[in-house]
Amino acid sequence: MQTPVIPADWPYRSASQHIRCKGHLWHVQDVGSGPVVLLLHGAGGATHSFRHLIPLLSPDYRVIALDLPGQGFTVLGNRARCNLDAMAEDVAGLLRQQDWQPLAIIGHSAGAAVALRLAEISPPQAVIGINAALGGFEGVAGWLFPALANVLARLPLVPQLFSKLAGTPRQVHQLLASTESQIDAGGEAQYLHLLRQPGHVAATLAMMAQWQLDGLLNRLPQQKVPCLLITGAADRAVPPAVSQRAAAAMPHAEWTPLPRFGHLVHEEAPEQVAALIRDFLAPYAKADMRCA
Repeated sequence: MQTPVIPADWPYRSASQHIRCKGHLWHVQDVGSGPVVLLLHGAGGATHSFRHLIPLLSPDYRVIALDLPGQGFTVLGNRARCNLDAMAEDVAGLLRQQDWQPLAIIGHSAGAAVALRLAEISPPQAVIGINAALGGFEGVAGWLFPALANVLARLPLVPQLFSKLAGTPRQVHQLLASTESQIDAGGEAQYLHLLRQPGHVAATLAMMAQWQLDGLLNRLPQQKVPCLLITGAADRAVPPAVSQRAAAAMPHAEWTPLPRFGHLVHEEAPEQVAALIRDFLAPYAKADMRCA
């Protein structure tokens, strides 16, 4: 299992390390000090998506961001471990191995679903979802999209072909624009780098192919961990109503909509998102400090 090369200009590269656990070679970034906050990116993303949140949170928290199995610079150990339960179990194993005990888990999009599943295995004090992907595909797409992703993921040349066709500045710009978010040129360049990596594309397709939320969604009324769900009003990838319904289903959850911004709201409006995070976590951080 070869350690991937991280570009010299990758955000927080100096804080990067690779850790072997649960069959994967994890890429982890560890910044700051204080109560631990774990950051989980969405499907097709990586730690870079939190590049603007990290400096806003790390003065008061020890921020640990990781790449999910096979994505970014984490090397996938087993293709069958890309489903929701397996990823949450494997992240939990990494937390135990490293003796990391997060005060909070913050997840973007599909990462929010992983965060809530992880909270069932190893409960933190709080969970925060950013444009959380907590809804299933509608109608025929419910079986067609995962089945199509499964077929594509199993064809050996598809990731390479996708990387070649989609890995252009123009295609990446259009893809990001379709999320209704406007991010900086550096962020676009980082997504371009990821899309040019066939392994990253293959792992993302495998995650989509194995994605199944029914169990987690059915258990939302039993979720005991306090949860904040933040949405951007312009998000078309995961409509805000998804988080609104999920928050209504959980006994200790609240939904905070922002009046604009798209799916990558934490990248285009990090100050607003960080302020919501800090306010929500303040009482738990104070209690954690008293117990330390």
